[in-house]
Amino acid sequence: MGLEETLRALELVGFRELYLSKKLSIKKEVGAVDEKASVLKKHFESFKDCKNCPLHENRTQVVFGDGNPRSKVVFVGEAPGEEEDKQGRPFVGRAGKYLNKKIEEVLGLKREEAYISNVCKCRPPGNRKPTPAEIKACFPYLKKEIEIIKPKVICCLGATAGEGILGKSLPITKVRGQTFPYPYDPKIKVLLMYHPAYILRNPRADTEFTEDMNYLSKLLGMA
Repeated sequence: MGLEETLRALELVGFRELYLSKKLSIKKEVGAVDEKASVLKKHFESFKDCKNCPLHENRTQVVFGDGNPRSKVVFVGEAPGEEEDKQGRPFVGRAGKYLNKKIEEVLGLKREEAYISNVCKCRPPGNRKPTPAEIKACFPYLKKEIEIIKPKVICCLGATAGEGILGKSLPITKVRGQTFPYPYDPKIKVLLMYHPAYILRNPRADTEFTEDMNYLSKLLGMA
């Protein structure tokens, strides 16, 4: 049955306008996703050759954020590791596999339905922690990502991510599971959690990570 035949059949039972309205709504949503994806791509193109800090000297490539541009949550990590630097995507190593598993198990989402990024876009030598100067140099890029996506929650994975987003250092063992207002848009909540790599080193902390993911689900209105 073609479109016109479908519309005539629907009209007979009073659903023509509903059908057209839904069809238009879907088109608008797809258009909005495409537009945001395009804006994000242009943003990445604007700094993929960045040399604002020493991290550019040893990187293979800049690692931009990855995922759904209309996601209600943006997961933010510290910086790319070896695998991320090779593949050009955040969280693709062991820590990323753990995160993907929790996103699917607790939130009921596939990785590509969320959005994942890092405070720093280039790999620090030896996977060391980025310096405050490196975080400061790179943060405008992440800030712009967040402005484009407009999530409901920013989930900081680890103390370094929290420092980059909130502009201050907080002890993650004491503040994990707590929320703070995002300094640049108080409507957005910032949830602090352990970094997945920490869970791999300390398996017992999986319980706390799962608790925090369940809390994230509530913040997103999914539980």
